[in-house]
Amino acid sequence: MTPDHTLTDKRELAAWLESGCKPKSDWRIGTEHEKFGFCSETLSPLPYAGERGIRAMLEGLAQRFDWEIVAEDGLPIALKKPDGCSITLEPGGQLELSGGLLDNLHQTCNEVNGHLAEVRAIAEPLGIGFIGLGFHPTARREDIEWMPKARYVIMRNYMPKVGQLGLDMMKRTCTVQVNLDYSSEADMVAKFRASLALQPIATALFANSPFVEGKPSGFVSYRSQVWTDTDPDRTGMLPWVFESGMGFERYVEWMLDVPMYFVRRNGRYIDVAGQSFRDFLAGKLPGLEGEHPTLADWEDHLTTAFPEVRLKRFLEMRGADGGPWRRLCALPAFWVGLLYDQQSLDACLALTRDWTLAERQALRDDVARTGLKAKIRGKRVSDVARQLLQLARQGLARRQRLNGAGDHEGGFLNPLEEVVDRGTTPAEVKLAALETRWQGDIRRIFREFAY
Repeated sequence: MTPDHTLTDKRELAAWLESGCKPKSDWRIGTEHEKFGFCSETLSPLPYAGERGIRAMLEGLAQRFDWEIVAEDGLPIALKKPDGCSITLEPGGQLELSGGLLDNLHQTCNEVNGHLAEVRAIAEPLGIGFIGLGFHPTARREDIEWMPKARYVIMRNYMPKVGQLGLDMMKRTCTVQVNLDYSSEADMVAKFRASLALQPIATALFANSPFVEGKPSGFVSYRSQVWTDTDPDRTGMLPWVFESGMGFERYVEWMLDVPMYFVRRNGRYIDVAGQSFRDFLAGKLPGLEGEHPTLADWEDHLTTAFPEVRLKRFLEMRGADGGPWRRLCALPAFWVGLLYDQQSLDACLALTRDWTLAERQALRDDVARTGLKAKIRGKRVSDVARQLLQLARQGLARRQRLNGAGDHEGGFLNPLEEVVDRGTTPAEVKLAALETRWQGDIRRIFREFAY
């Protein structure tokens, strides 16, 4: 189906998801990560315009490196390359790399390092820095400019109607995620269930957002907490994924009732926030009566759901805070080791098979506040994480993707094993630093943890 193919039957929506099935030999790794920009002198968030602004960053990257500018209403809002890589802007100016589809984690880490080197090459002469955290440590909502993207205008008008923290999600959070393939509907379901149940473990391992407006928030991952009060219609742990009958059609049924944000026509965004894609499919969308969605509309709509694991023609792992470059490589290592090796995947399913809905939800809620100290069935998350890291390392060893030195991909798990061995999350390390060597000066976080 082409992007302008008109859709009238929900079976086409499921068929499109199913078209993502690939043989194992074609499975790839796609990593995305966001970061906050700041003025090196004042430590304030970057505006869009000006000498020290997001636009200057985009134009500098395009001019010096091989990026093509993507504009909206004449303003640069993204960069792209022919291989599918892109640099995009989140609503508050967070800079995101959506990487290429790569075969192995050695390539992933080279990509991350190359991107950060390009960013530094442009940022440093401009007096700009970037930092990887899950939630902005100092800025208020009003300190952060909105980026000039029409879809964000629609979203920011709608968000306060359905949750208290949606605008914080848009402006003040950053994440790292990995996108992974599946071979069949059954394989998709197995990976969806395992990764959704275990997403809170990743949240704990990567917890890196303990501050709100310069003070401890009471959470180790405030980013994770923000999602609990953003929009209940499009977020969460999706309990029905664990029920019989789960498959592509079941996900479609959910998405049909996830309220829409917009429809794009002739390069313009039409505000249909709160309306039903099910009505759209039936030709009954108010204001567009008689018109049916295209495949491009369906692809757009899929991007407006934000569960802990999201299905497109691949699965997105969405539970981790942004962080330093070593952990940007560690997240894909964690999930590739667990999900791309059948023995490790089977072990994950066995571990989580009889966890109840209430237990999964409690775990998801607890790790945002207590991280590795949270418990599931009396067992500490740190112990579960240690077990999973062993499974992931075994899975990566069996993959046998070697670098020039003959090493497999397991070394990329080292930063996470350090977290478990230490027994404290990255957030708790920063909380301790604030009380000790930073002597209460939160601004030190920008000096110590910038890329």
